[in-house]
This record gives sequence, structure tokens and C-alpha cells, in this order.
Amino acid sequence: MAAKPDSENSETQAYLPDFCAAGTVFIVVLIAELVAILLTLAAHDTPGMFMTELAKTSMLILWIAILGAVIMCLARDKLQSAGKTRAFVISFIMLELLCLALAEIAYQITRIFAQLAIIDDTHSGYLLRTVAISSIVIALAMRYLYVSSEWRRSIELEAQARISALQALIRPHFLFNSMNTIASLTRTNPRQAEEAVEDLSDLLRANLGGSGDRTSLKEELEVAAIYQRIEKLRLGDRLNVRWDIADLPMRALIPSLTIQPLLENAIYHGIELLPDGGEVTVTGIRDGEFIVITISNPVAPGIQRSKDGNKMAMSNIRQRFELAYDNRATVDVADTDTKFTVTLRFPYDETRA
Repeated sequence: MAAKPDSENSETQAYLPDFCAAGTVFIVVLIAELVAILLTLAAHDTPGMFMTELAKTSMLILWIAILGAVIMCLARDKLQSAGKTRAFVISFIMLELLCLALAEIAYQITRIFAQLAIIDDTHSGYLLRTVAISSIVIALAMRYLYVSSEWRRSIELEAQARISALQALIRPHFLFNSMNTIASLTRTNPRQAEEAVEDLSDLLRANLGGSGDRTSLKEELEVAAIYQRIEKLRLGDRLNVRWDIADLPMRALIPSLTIQPLLENAIYHGIELLPDGGEVTVTGIRDGEFIVITISNPVAPGIQRSKDGNKMAMSNIRQRFELAYDNRATVDVADTDTKFTVTLRFPYDETRA
């Protein structure tokens, strides 16, 4: 995302789903039909007339549901900028007026075509009953959206805390080793030392200054390449990284700080423990509407470091992928005696929010 929204707008966006989306409209229609069945079951007392009564009830409620979704879709931008409380009040009033208007239309149609549709109630009684039922249903729906938004907001806050912790998780040994390497280079190769300082500065800026939002694959891979160059100065020929990413669309978006932490784990938990070092392989392809990136590294048999940092990085990436892509993205791990592999699969998207 280009900019971080303020808390008010962020809460409102979570509170009001995208009624323009086909999935949301389907859920609205499904809930409307369930409400119609419930009302028909509660009022039905004539044998053999259940389906007829259900058809009448469904017709009114489905019209309310579909037109309500259309109105909420058209008013979404204004509601998002109104704030949570105002959005609730405005939405409630609009939907109530819609229910009242359709109830009035239904009653007038009944008067004109009494043989086709019969409302066995007085004018005022029917309108009051419709308002009462719709008020309860709308209030329950709004309450559900509120609880759902608070749950999602708590997850987002937790994810943001995790990304902040991950940004701060630059292992002290890495900084100390990098500074020692730079110090030794100042005597033997001042120009390379200057380049190393610039790389370290860029890496710190990317890790500590990131917003936690999505970034392009190009930028994400550049950060990982900077980290590789710094570690290469220290490990020398023990570290090799093979980048097979020519087929990746570099403008595609990915949650920031995804590749670099995985590369760091591959080096820290894999290459450093091998006396002769090894090769980390980073491959990427576009598979239809998805992007697949795989990072694998050799493993030292019988030797391992504490996996707390590795687990934290993996948990953070999984959670941010779930928030960004729902269930359309996967983070798979294959851990054998000789190789550790992480495979990321996520939708191809170049649209910044």
C-alpha cells in the first residue's frame, strides 16, 4: 500500500465489507434466504402452503437484500470516510428506509393484484411489523460486522506487532560480524569497505524503516541481494546463492520482508553450520495466476541451532500471507536430513491499494 491509512478509516474499512464483491453479495443473498425460511417456519400454520408462503417472503426479503447490497456498494466510499459510528447510523437508516419503501410497494401491489399476492394485515400493522423485523435483522447484522471487524483488527494489530519485532530482529551477531568485516576491509580494501557500509545502511533502512505493507518483487529481491553481498564478504567462498528468478514478474507485489528473512535463516541455520559451506537456491516462476518462490539450503547432519528465530519468521510470514491473500496463498516447509526448503505460493497482483 502506498500509504498507511489512519485508524479511523482502517476500522471503517474492516467494519463495512466490500458489498461490490461477488462473494459478499452471495453471502448477503444466502443469509436473506435463511431469514426468509426462518420467518416462514415461524408464521406457517397451513398444511401444504409452506412453499407458497416461502416464495412470497423470499421475494420481498431478496429484493431488500439485493437492493441493500447495491446501495451499500454505491455509498461505500462515503461511508468509509464517515467514521465507524456514523457509518453504522447512516447504514442502519438507509437500510431501514429501503425496507419501509419496499414494504409499502409490496402492500400497494397487493391492493392492486389481490388475487396474486395477499398480505393478511392492515396497512399500518404490516409496515410496523416489517420495520420491527428489519430493525432486529439489520441490528444483528451490524453487530456481527462489528464483532468480525474487531476480531480482524486484533489480528492485524498482532501481525503489525510481529512485523515490527521481525524488523527489529537483526541478530546481534550479524551486526557485529558485519562491522568487524568492514573494519578489516578499511585496511585491506577501502573501496570495498565503503561499498559494504552503503549496503549495510541500505539493509538497515529496509528492515527498520519498512511500513510492513506490500512491496514489489524487484524491491524485495534487491534487499535480499544486499544481505547476500554483506554475508558474502564474511563467509567468502563458503557461501553461494543461485538466483533462478528470470521468469518472475518483478512488478508483482509481495508482503515486505519476506525473502530476506528466509535467506537469512537459510544462511544462519544452514550454510554457517557446514564446514565447507554450501549453496542456497532461490527459484521463482509464474504459475498462471500465482507466483511460486522456493528457497532451499543444505542442512548440517546432527547439528542445529535454536529454531526460535526461524519459527518466528515463518509464523510471521504465514500470518501476513493469510491477511493479504486469505486462503489463496500457502507457505510450505519441507525439512529433511539434508535439505530445508520453503515454498511460497501467492496470487499475482500488481495493484497497489
